[in-house]
Order: sequence, then C-alpha cells, then structure tokens
Amino acid sequence: MCTVVILRRPGHDWPLILAANRDEMTDRPWRAPGRHWSDRAEVVAGQDTLAGGAWLGLNDWGVVAGVLNRPGSLGPDPALRSRGELPLDALEHAEAAVAAAAMAAIEQTSYRSFNLVIADAAQAFWIKSEGGGGAEGAGAVSAAAIAEGVSMITAHDLNDTASPRIRRFLPKFEAAAAPDPESGDWAEWQALMGEGGGKHAEESMSFVTETGFATVSSSLIALPAPGRMDVKPKWLFAPGRPDKTDYGVVEI
Repeated sequence: MCTVVILRRPGHDWPLILAANRDEMTDRPWRAPGRHWSDRAEVVAGQDTLAGGAWLGLNDWGVVAGVLNRPGSLGPDPALRSRGELPLDALEHAEAAVAAAAMAAIEQTSYRSFNLVIADAAQAFWIKSEGGGGAEGAGAVSAAAIAEGVSMITAHDLNDTASPRIRRFLPKFEAAAAPDPESGDWAEWQALMGEGGGKHAEESMSFVTETGFATVSSSLIALPAPGRMDVKPKWLFAPGRPDKTDYGVVEI
C-alpha cells in the first residue's frame, strides 16, 4: 500500500509538488532512481529489479508517473503483466493529458488492479483499474482529472477517507506549509512522510511490520512552471524509511 500526495497550484513558479512513499517487502530488490533502461533514455525512475519495471518515474519532458496497488492485489500474478510497466509506458509521452488518455485505453484484463498517477506542470490525472485477475476481480479502466490543491491516494480511491491513512493525513497535509523547492525547504511535508504513530500500518505514513512489509523508500518531486526553461525539476529520494533515512538529490 504505497502513498502519493499531490499539490497542484496552477500559475505558481512550482505548480506541481508530489511526494510518494513506496511500501513493499523489504527483501524485494530494487535500484534507486536513475536512467536504467537503454531503450528509454529519456526516463529517470526507480527500478524494480525483480520484474524490471518501475514504481515512480519522471521523463525529460516533465511528466511524472507512479503506480500503486489497489486493495487485495498485493504481489504479482504470473498470468498477468507486471504493473511496473505502466509508469514506463506513461512516460513515453510528452504531456500528462496524452499519457492519461493512452493509459485509460489499455486492456484492463492484462494487469492486476492499480491506481496510476500521471502529472505534469499543467495537469494531473488518476487512472483507476479494477484489474483483470486475482481476488479483486475485473473491471474497466477510468481516468479522472486531479483538482487544484492537495490530494492524496493510497490503495483506495483518490481522497477516499475509507483509507485510514488518507483519513488521518490528508488534513495534516492540507494544513502544512507547502514545500519551497527554490530554497530547498521541504520540512513539514518531509516530517509528515516519515510520521508513524498509527495503531496499524494503514494509519501510518512510514512503518515496518513483523512480516517484512514496510516503507522502503520516499520521494519528493517538484516540477517548475513551463516558462522556466532554465530550471529543472527537483527530485529528492530517501532509500529507506523517511523517518530513518536522509533524502539525497536525484540527478535529472
């Protein structure tokens, strides 16, 4: 059950802020964000080395994409394609709107259920699929625009307070001071990304369980306004629980 938090503020110098925690089995191998795919030279993404895909990535055109499981769909299905392909496929496109339309047209029975976030400096979208196998059953793929302001997504629907994590933390992110990528001040969001304290993993942003399922990394991403041609996106990455691990700069 990963988490993505998005702040959209059109007209701002930094119109898109995205924070993401990855929750996974601690023994599943992966590589920190980089240019790991020779046939996708324009993509910087974390690589799941077991299946070869990605959970979160950014391309040279300023599109960011990240995939999350939906309830009851943790782990792969050998009869279906890996959901790690989805961010990479989305990042073949130069605009979030075009990528969202393409991903909404995929064959839903090829993958287990997922949430997919696709955004650029102008627009942001949530792609939802009920999946094509496993306990979650099958359903259609849909795409919805993400509104201005703060939004949050886990395994549940966008801003769905049926998710204990969203119910607890969405008001906290709404009340927190927005990150300032210009000065490098991410303090309040960074603290929230590392906050535990819930009775269960679903109520914490950062956690570890006795079964080995835990928060294994965290990302903080900012996209500049389209007119700022001399300014690159910023990506900070913590290769572990964000309450225990320092964030470092990802080379874009």
